[in-house]
Amino acid sequence: MIMERLNQTSRVSEFILLGLSSQPEDQKPLFILFFIIYLVTITGNMLTILAIHSDPHLHTPMYFFLSVLSFTDIWYTTTIVPKMLIDFLSEKKTISYAGCLTQMYFIYVLANIDSCLLVVMAYDRYVAICDPFHYVTIMSRCRCVLLVAFSCSLPHLHSLLHILLLNQLTFCNSNVVHHFLCDINPLLKLSCSSIFVNDLTIKTEGLVVVVTPFLCIVFSYVRIFISVLRVPSAAGKRKAFSTCGSHLTVVILFYGSIFYVYLQPLSRYTVQDRVATIVYTVLSSMLNPFIYSLRNKDMKRGLGKLLGRRIS
Repeated sequence: MIMERLNQTSRVSEFILLGLSSQPEDQKPLFILFFIIYLVTITGNMLTILAIHSDPHLHTPMYFFLSVLSFTDIWYTTTIVPKMLIDFLSEKKTISYAGCLTQMYFIYVLANIDSCLLVVMAYDRYVAICDPFHYVTIMSRCRCVLLVAFSCSLPHLHSLLHILLLNQLTFCNSNVVHHFLCDINPLLKLSCSSIFVNDLTIKTEGLVVVVTPFLCIVFSYVRIFISVLRVPSAAGKRKAFSTCGSHLTVVILFYGSIFYVYLQPLSRYTVQDRVATIVYTVLSSMLNPFIYSLRNKDMKRGLGKLLGRRIS
C-alpha cells in the first residue's frame, strides 16, 4: 500500500545526496576520516557493551542503560555512515525514494531512542542521589526493562507520523538534496506541493518530542545539584558530580546540535546545518564510550579487566 502511494505521489524515483563536499579532491580524505570514525564508533561501543556484560560490578541500572545506549548508537551510526562511505567513492550519489524515506525513518527512531535513554539515565542519577535509600526499590529490574521498552517503542510513532506526512508530498522539481543523508528539512525544500501540515507538525509535535526530554533532564539535574549542594563533605560532592558529569556532557553535545538544526525556521536552513548534523548523528555516537569511560572509574576497571582477559 505504501509503495503504491510512493509511485502515485512522487514524480522522482530517486534523490541525489550532495554530501559534505562537491569537490572531487575532498572525497577520498572524507572517506578515510569517516571510515576511521565508523570503526572507532563500532569498536568503542562494542567494548562498552562487553565490559558491562562481563563485569558483575557493572550489573546496575546505570550501566544497563549505558549498554542499551551503546547498542543503539551502533545501529544509529550504521544507518548513516556506510551510505556516506559509498557516496564518497561513487560518482552517482543517489538513493531511491523508498530508500530515502526508510533511512529517515530509522534515523528518527534511533535518535529519539537515544533521547529517551538520556532521560532515563538522568532519572536514574536523580533517584540515586536524591533518594538513595529507595534506589533499589524504585529502580528494580522490572522497572528498568519497562523504561527501556518504552524508550524503544514510543519513537516509532513519532517517526512514522513524519514519514507518512512526507509521503503525501509531491516532488516534481529538483531531486538534489543538499545533505549527506535524508532529512526532513532539505526534503521539504524540494517539495512542489504545500508543506503547511508538515511544517505545523514539526513546530508542534516535533517540538514537544525534542524539547520535553531535554526539559525532563534539566529538571532532574536541577534537583540533583540542589541535593549535592547540601552534602557536607567535599569528597561526597566530587563523587556525586563525577557520576553526573559524563552524562551531562553527552546531553549538552547531543541536544545542543539538535536544537541548532531543528529549532529554526525552514527558510534559514543552510549548508552549515550539515556540520551540526554530524555532531548528533556521528560524533556523539563515537564520543559516548570515551566520555563515559574516561570519567568513570568503574568503567575503566571493567574495560581493563575485559582487555586483560582478551590479551591473556
